[in-house]
This record gives sequence, C-alpha cells and structure tokens, in this order.
Amino acid sequence: MTIEELAKFDGGDGRAAYIAVNGVIYDISDSKLWPAGRHEGGHQAGQDLTEELKSAPHLKNIVNRFPVVGKVEHKKLEKKKPETGIPLLSIIIMAVVALLMIATYMQ
Repeated sequence: MTIEELAKFDGGDGRAAYIAVNGVIYDISDSKLWPAGRHEGGHQAGQDLTEELKSAPHLKNIVNRFPVVGKVEHKKLEKKKPETGIPLLSIIIMAVVALLMIATYMQ
C-alpha cells in the first residue's frame, strides 16, 4: 500500500484506521485509544508515524499487538527515456544547409 492509499484509512466516518510504523501497516481500528482514528489528540491514523513514534517508550510492545495489514510500498521513480537525438540532428541539418547556402552565395 502506498502512502497515498494509506491516507484513505484515517478512521473518520466509519472508515478503518491504519498507521504505518517502520514500513509495516497496522490496523488500529479496534483500539479504544484511537477513537475515530485519533490518538490523544496528537496522532492521526492514515499516516506513517515512524518518526513521530520513535520517542514513544512503548512503541514495539503496543504496535506489535495490532493486526498487520500490509507494508508500505514506495513508488518507483520512472526512468526517463533517452532522447532520440532528433533535436541534435535538426541542428546539424540546419547548420549544413546554412553552410551550403553561404558557399553558394560566395561563388
């Protein structure tokens, strides 16, 4: 699941509440500590909370209790296609034509 897809699981309006921590996505929907996808007013479901929860002393013990529903997928960057060389070829042709024109008028 991508981060964009994860955002849909924010716990609002009856939707499931998921959080991502260290690349793993957990379903926190049934937790009483996350009503409507919010935890103590500071954390919102539907997000990657890895950085926010690094300082939480109970992170591993608590998060591991929730069902795992997937892993965070990072979008692969599309490789740029190499240019075909047509623009360079056009410049070369124009230069040759210009040189031929100059040579013709010089005679």
